[in-house]
Amino acid sequence: MPVTVVFGMQWGDEGKGRTVDLLAAEADYVVRYSGGANAGHTVVVGDQKYALRLVPSGILYPGKWCFMGGGTAIDPVSLVSEMDDLIARGIDFSHYRVSGSAHVVMPYHKLLEQLDEERLGSRRIGTTARAQGPLYSDRSARWGVRMWDLIDRERLAERVESALQVKNPLFQYAYGHEPLQTEDVVKEVWPAAERLRPYVAQVELTLAQAAKEGKRILMEGAQGAFLDLGYGTYPYVTSSHPVPGGACLGTGIGPRQIDKVIGVAKAYTSRVGAGPFPAEQDNEIGAHIRERGHEYGTVTGRPRRCGWLDLAMVRTAALLNAADVLGIARLDILDDLDPILVCTAYRCDGQEVRYVPSDTRVFARCQPVYQELPGWRTSTQEARHFAELPSAARAYLEVIARETGIPIAVVGVGERREQAIVQPGALA
Repeated sequence: MPVTVVFGMQWGDEGKGRTVDLLAAEADYVVRYSGGANAGHTVVVGDQKYALRLVPSGILYPGKWCFMGGGTAIDPVSLVSEMDDLIARGIDFSHYRVSGSAHVVMPYHKLLEQLDEERLGSRRIGTTARAQGPLYSDRSARWGVRMWDLIDRERLAERVESALQVKNPLFQYAYGHEPLQTEDVVKEVWPAAERLRPYVAQVELTLAQAAKEGKRILMEGAQGAFLDLGYGTYPYVTSSHPVPGGACLGTGIGPRQIDKVIGVAKAYTSRVGAGPFPAEQDNEIGAHIRERGHEYGTVTGRPRRCGWLDLAMVRTAALLNAADVLGIARLDILDDLDPILVCTAYRCDGQEVRYVPSDTRVFARCQPVYQELPGWRTSTQEARHFAELPSAARAYLEVIARETGIPIAVVGVGERREQAIVQPGALA
């Protein structure tokens, strides 16, 4: 390591949680640096499946310190529910901490997002309805509630009252909704706040000292690079920074302390919600990928849009985020397809381009340029070394490495922890 960042190179749901789970065995600290309950990591250990939302993937290893950084968005009710679920399954939370600087999803954030999506109608962004936009807006406007405020009832009431002075006129005059009462809001979140009080800490200093001492710190983001607020397909983005730079913003770790950046992409592409998607297959191919890959949101259950692997996206994400190595997830989902197409560039406004245009309207006009490759028509799920993969599967991975210029360190060939191919020393 000692400080490694794992980020998604597409629109989220790439299998970052699986990669983090593989690496967490060697880590001292596992840290979420962005996003909130709008993100989900699914990890399978043995015959047990864990759908994680606000808890880092490292929680499945006893004794690992697992932190939520100050850049995350904490839904207290959702977090307590998730913790109770995991505790009932024997998961230990004695080494779990939440930054006091992390902002809190309040009931009025959820209501605002719901009302705003209804107002937008057909122009809606397609959020996960987990109130990330209103929360991060309040954070920037300095109306936010932080975890430090959440654990003191008097402070919480003061912050809510101040926020409602701004929110209630919006509810009444913009949306025709009755105003909210401070005490009602406080009552709704207070039981969860009391449960979370022992877990709130100034984790940033702990992490900074740990990095100084050479401890192994593993950072995991939520969503993917093309949902980043600044560099994604705006406005069809999340409200935080999933890119590796967000690890510094979301934890206080200095940029010079990051030693390795691992980009994770699926062997195909998926996205949730609206926005351009050049390689989308709104046909039987997309339906096959969706059903075989169980491509339904971990948090929302919504069906994901699916398509061929877009290497222009992966290439762009790798360049902009200085990826050292790649993790390719879910190769086995392509086992039944032949031929297999790979988007290597776009045709846009009469020109061929190899990188994603930052102007979303231009990106929406891009048409994929495909390379056709033979499928392998056999299961890859038992492979544990690259040499055990079918030759066509190896050729597929070689195209990815060649087109991106980044070596592949890990390949997922199934949902279980042991169903992975890891290059010796590639993740060290």
